[in-house]
Amino acid sequence: MRQAIRALGWANAIFWIILLLFAITVVYSAVQIQPRFGEPSVTNSNGAFVVSLPLSIYNGGFYDINRFNITTQISDNRGSAINRSSTLVPVLPKGENTTIEHRMTLSIKQAATSNLSYLLFNDSELNVEAIVKLVYANAFPIEISSNFTTSWGAPFANLTLGNIVLISSTRVSMPVSFENHSFLGMNGTLRLEIVDSTNNAVGGTSVAFDAPPETRFERSIEVTVSGSPAQIREARLYFETPFLEYGPVVFSLV
Repeated sequence: MRQAIRALGWANAIFWIILLLFAITVVYSAVQIQPRFGEPSVTNSNGAFVVSLPLSIYNGGFYDINRFNITTQISDNRGSAINRSSTLVPVLPKGENTTIEHRMTLSIKQAATSNLSYLLFNDSELNVEAIVKLVYANAFPIEISSNFTTSWGAPFANLTLGNIVLISSTRVSMPVSFENHSFLGMNGTLRLEIVDSTNNAVGGTSVAFDAPPETRFERSIEVTVSGSPAQIREARLYFETPFLEYGPVVFSLV
């Protein structure tokens, strides 16, 4: 019996020694992991901003990193979700360098939806939540999260419709302007519709527009109207681009 107890004691001691050595090597290995972040880049594709975040990880430890996952979730300052992206790398082998490119997509077309349409006309701050999950040495699940904000530039910022100018008894002119604060070149057709006090369209026309990034578009639009110009009550603007169709944006003229 004493020999069995002694053997059990030795086994227990050996187990804890192995566990301690394993823990030490895990801690040592963990500090040998060397992440390097590259410069983020922004490109556009079919009316969307694609933000690429390059990450290079050198796993200099004794153990593989498994199920390495980066997840980012972007929301506006009202809490509405805009994008959720995940990048999964099954294994980061020990002693090797692995390059990862995580991509996030912000769609102009999506911004035209009902609860996000204000982003077409207003600069804002977007909230980004980043979560990194991994399993180290096939035994230790690790999760790290971080929150930060990033700027959003509206493609039709400071949209303004100026005062109506009477050219003749049947023709009026109205100045339209906006600033493209986005990374995308905005071009397409701008349609102006004139509405009278009975909610009937009494005139309208379409003009082409082109607003490269960080530029201002400004133009006076002439419209032929039926009936008396004194009955005009509001103007409606419609945007048509290769990326989206949006409207009306209503301006009261009384």
